[in-house]
Amino acid sequence: MTVMKLRVAIFALLTVIGTACNSVAPVSVGNKPVSINDMPLKDAPTRPLKPVAEMNWVVFDGTVQKLKDFQGKVVILDFWATYCPPCIEEIPHLNELKKQYGDDLILIGLHVGGEEDRPKVPEFVAKLKIDYPLATPEDALTSFIFGQESAIPQTAIFDRNGKLAKKIVGFNDAIKKELDEAVATAIARK
Repeated sequence: MTVMKLRVAIFALLTVIGTACNSVAPVSVGNKPVSINDMPLKDAPTRPLKPVAEMNWVVFDGTVQKLKDFQGKVVILDFWATYCPPCIEEIPHLNELKKQYGDDLILIGLHVGGEEDRPKVPEFVAKLKIDYPLATPEDALTSFIFGQESAIPQTAIFDRNGKLAKKIVGFNDAIKKELDEAVATAIARK
């Protein structure tokens, strides 16, 4: 009988604790925003570990560049790898965008394929006729843009003030249209 009373008491206590926990309003935990520029996003980047303008990448020629170096220009940072089919599909379109907008658009291809993929890059560049700079992003930049989403390509469009205007994951016809609209909007704002 004592064991039975003890079980009933434990059950009652757990029920009270469970009910109390459910009555508390949910609290947001983590550092992932629910919107960027007041636009709700399910795959919004995490909050930056340092100022976005200070985030950098190392161009394949060894030059270090930062987002702030391109103030006044629209910047596309495209995260890619040679083994990524959507990246292969997206790169010719990025070449077209660069030709279309000229000096108003800075386009940087950020290789995230790792050390094992790096030797394949020269052949990849020649095959796809990539005509924009390629670089390796610092971890803080990759972490900021990727957030919880690890799929590539990831394309970040920054406006002329260095503010993230749009983040796009993947590439297909619908995404191509979304990318074109985001770039056109960013270019039009002077």
